[in-house]
Amino acid sequence: MTAADDLAGDSCVACRADAVPLRPEEVEALLSNLPHWQPGEDGRLIYRRYGFRDFASAFDFVSVIAGIAEQQNHHPDLRLGWGYVEVDLRTHAINGLHRNDFIVAARIEQAFATRKETAP
Repeated sequence: MTAADDLAGDSCVACRADAVPLRPEEVEALLSNLPHWQPGEDGRLIYRRYGFRDFASAFDFVSVIAGIAEQQNHHPDLRLGWGYVEVDLRTHAINGLHRNDFIVAARIEQAFATRKETAP
């Protein structure tokens, strides 16, 4: 089992507005488990772009992400276009990153890995 699998096996916890955002070194350590994810320029979000062979496949994946988000009660910002889905994760309540963001990212990665219609 990988560290990303461990993250995906965790569940999001309620995040209070007074929670402290992750420190840059914590973000870096967690991102090392999610090699396709990148930190945002301001360090307050992580993002990833997924490629697909067509619009319908990308749209279907948005539905998969929505299911993960609802299950975890942690909702990413999504952009959908022909052949792609872009995902931004941040914890709005603390205006920064929380472990929940990485849990949802890992779960999205697992879901993507099982799809067969992704673009090269």
